[in-house]
Amino acid sequence: MQTQTHRAVALIRRLESLNEWLGRAVSWLTLLMVLVTFAVVVLRYAFDLGWIAMQESVTYMHAVVFLAGAAYTLKHRGHVRVDIFFNRLSNWGKAWIDLLGTLVLLVPVCLFIGWISWDYILQSWGLREASREAGGLPGVYLLKTMILVAVALLLLQGAALCLRSLLVLIGYGEEVESSGPGENG
Repeated sequence: MQTQTHRAVALIRRLESLNEWLGRAVSWLTLLMVLVTFAVVVLRYAFDLGWIAMQESVTYMHAVVFLAGAAYTLKHRGHVRVDIFFNRLSNWGKAWIDLLGTLVLLVPVCLFIGWISWDYILQSWGLREASREAGGLPGVYLLKTMILVAVALLLLQGAALCLRSLLVLIGYGEEVESSGPGENG
């Protein structure tokens, strides 16, 4: 059982390291968004210049930050928790809530979002959809694909959370704690 536990912990670490790396990488887009927004404002009001593509790039970056960063936020327990009793529970109680919440809420919602957006994204790819604005950015279909990327990343983080919770529930919490959700992966 010890070998299986070590394998499970290794899998958790691999899954979480992907979201850790990606979350940290896309966080730099927030700085770039500020700089581009500043440039848009300065160019428009100081020089009476503007480019639709430059303005749209802020929207693209914003979407990528939220869609690619959702799993990172889940990993670090940054999403709003409805359960006001969670912090008072033991690790065993928290593991049950995390496991059931993932299986009953996260997985079905992610699968629904993936299913409902599939045709929407396929149509966009079929058209190689670009901005409706003259001079706007191409690749709207790539931006829409980020919906499926977000679903996949959330499901991977959900799998790591389920494994972590199961290990705590069967009594291997010590091994799991050493690779806790708030660590750098």
